[in-house]
Amino acid sequence: MFRKVLVANRGEIAVRVMRACEELNVGTVAIYSEADKNAGHVRYADEAYNVGPARAADSYLDHKAVIDAARKADADAIHPGYGFLAENAEFASKVEATDGLTWIGPSSDAMEALGEKTKARTIMNDADVPIVPGTTDPVTEPEEVVAFGEEYGYPIAIKAEGGGGGRGMKVVRSEDEIEDQLESAKREGEAYFDNDSVYLERYLEQPRHIEVQIVADEHGNVRHLGERDCSLQRRHQKVIEEGPSAALSDDLREAIGEAARRGVAAADYTNAGTVEFLVEENPDRTDVLGPETNFYFLEVNTRIQVEHTVTEEITGIDIVKRQIEIAAGEEIDFAQDDVEFDGHAIEFRINAENAARDFAPATGGTLETYDPPGGIGVRVDDALRQGDELVTDYDSMIAKLIVWGQDRDECIERSLRALREYEIEGIPTIVPFHRLMLTDETFVSSTHTTKYLDDELADERIEEAQAQWGGDVGGDSGEDDEVVEREFTVEVNGKRFEVELEEHGAPAIPTGGESNPSAGPPEPAGGESDESDLAGEGETVDAEMQGTILDVAVAEGDEVAAGDVLVVLEAMKMENDIVASRGGTVTQIAIAEGDSVDMGDTLVVLE
Repeated sequence: MFRKVLVANRGEIAVRVMRACEELNVGTVAIYSEADKNAGHVRYADEAYNVGPARAADSYLDHKAVIDAARKADADAIHPGYGFLAENAEFASKVEATDGLTWIGPSSDAMEALGEKTKARTIMNDADVPIVPGTTDPVTEPEEVVAFGEEYGYPIAIKAEGGGGGRGMKVVRSEDEIEDQLESAKREGEAYFDNDSVYLERYLEQPRHIEVQIVADEHGNVRHLGERDCSLQRRHQKVIEEGPSAALSDDLREAIGEAARRGVAAADYTNAGTVEFLVEENPDRTDVLGPETNFYFLEVNTRIQVEHTVTEEITGIDIVKRQIEIAAGEEIDFAQDDVEFDGHAIEFRINAENAARDFAPATGGTLETYDPPGGIGVRVDDALRQGDELVTDYDSMIAKLIVWGQDRDECIERSLRALREYEIEGIPTIVPFHRLMLTDETFVSSTHTTKYLDDELADERIEEAQAQWGGDVGGDSGEDDEVVEREFTVEVNGKRFEVELEEHGAPAIPTGGESNPSAGPPEPAGGESDESDLAGEGETVDAEMQGTILDVAVAEGDEVAAGDVLVVLEAMKMENDIVASRGGTVTQIAIAEGDSVDMGDTLVVLE
């Protein structure tokens, strides 16, 4: 077993990994950016190292800084959590090549093979895992689309080879649309990805999103731990996950699980991972989906998932511990038939967002009240405590609420109780949205699909829920001006130490992690604050989340109208169109394609 593990992540997942290490009697090392000096994962770790400024590209995504921190700490393994570098095959290979360091995850070769769409489809198809019917060679002529439609029917998805998250995809619903949509998809592929190559897939109108948790070791053992239903999504981003799926029959459940096992075995995959599928929903069904239901491979997530907690609650298996043990060379000590499922679990992502404002992320605030729920069957994964400042430089998820019940009905009732108990004041969260969904007929009956939130749920219902249960989302923290005892953080050669200091009758001394409400507008993307960098006059269009610029759709001097796409931003595998809220002239562009940006970074200036 390892002596000391560096967790190359932050927030609740970092704490989650550290807890598993503690139970295995393994030391823990945190890394942190300047924005996270006072973060919960830093407080929890045995030791912590600063890896750079707030900007993720210069800290959490800096390969050299992370590996250097592991060397300084004399760690012998790195666990990436999820997000950041978790699915970066290049970083994994660097860790593998570093003497004395072990990568806690699948091999970099397996990550690369399964992370590339066409390679993954080929591996799965060879392993007799169903894939969405489609072409393997590029399509150039309308006649090829016509032939595909005659064989598989309509609608058809024409997809850009370099696309994702809906970008570069056109849906053809009848033969007379083929020519226009084919040309449109090729133009969009060229514009966004510098590649006009497109391929075809059968388009699934109302799918369910079902994923299977797997673990595999170096000794040839592959086990699946059942499925999770992640169909409640907003713009391809999961919001509530549960397991087992209330929509699947046992026969269909077993068929999907075995398909996942075959696929990862064929890829020589080790450690934990998730195989995701799309399952065709029958809108007229009165019972669960039977074994005749079509399901198709979507992708493999070569890491621990946000929603791994659901599986842990219904199987009793600590997946993160298993990751660490497998990476240390240990063999899985249970057979597939030993995996048993007990009850039902639901996970709620507690995001610092206002659902009534199109799920806009919070721009700051203090946790004036933070009192998470408890009781039987209730688990909270977080890294917060009351009085913490909200860090807005990264993903908006601040915690996860996981609830278990003997069956789905009890789980829903217990979840309602837990959400009512969850007291958070000072920042907006989507707790009111979750409470709404647990009284929503479509969700409760488990007939929702991945399109439900985007296409069917009325905005007015979300607004009413926010007004009724939104609580206090701002205000003074109520802290005294006088401080008699403080904890401070000092760094020596980049390593963090805690120091306690008493000052009788002295004013509070601000720590480096506290925000300055009068600091003015956010810094532009790409570097340190410099007012001269933003020479353009007018309204700034800022990033609403941390991510990567995929495309800049405008140039300085362009005239734009309200709703026009200015920038395409990728965050957490989702592509987001950043649009103009009003018409105007582009006076400055502060970013370029490929740049990493943080929440609040200025992207474009409009006059």
